Amino acid sequence: MPGRATSQDVIELGQIAGLWGVRGWVKVHSFTRDCEDIFAYRTWLLGNGSEPRAYELVNGRRQGAGLVAELSGIQDRDQAADLIGKRIYVPAAQLPALPPGEYYWHQLQGLVVVTRDGAELGHVDHMLETGANDVMVVRGERELLIPYTAQVVRSVDLEARRMEIDWDADY
Repeated sequence: MPGRATSQDVIELGQIAGLWGVRGWVKVHSFTRDCEDIFAYRTWLLGNGSEPRAYELVNGRRQGAGLVAELSGIQDRDQAADLIGKRIYVPAAQLPALPPGEYYWHQLQGLVVVTRDGAELGHVDHMLETGANDVMVVRGERELLIPYTAQVVRSVDLEARRMEIDWDADY
């Protein structure tokens, strides 16, 4: 699942994008792979920096082409307007455990990327979803776009913060 790392404690999963109706509902832009997965998290931390504020998700659903949500304590349009632009975080501990060999994007960010020959290419800056497969944006001497596939990624060591890939450094 995509998600943007903000610290080791919370993961950014979306943003409040606008208002919906007059009873305090908000439009939501989700960063999760299946956009409605954001509704699996009942406590949202909303903010744009330090000290996000906790809100309980009362109700959430697809509305047309987008998503809308009702949050605890938000009763009207004026209260909801104060939330526009706020980022939606959840505690990292709430993310479901993955099978061995699978990783959340935020876990890959910052890993040093080396080839099988030991050439260091840089670090994973961020990930892109392209439809065919995910792509790592690796920043080093130059920026590289490297497919995140089983054929390319040979090993991931989260403790050592290192990823070994089968890739020609000259690509």
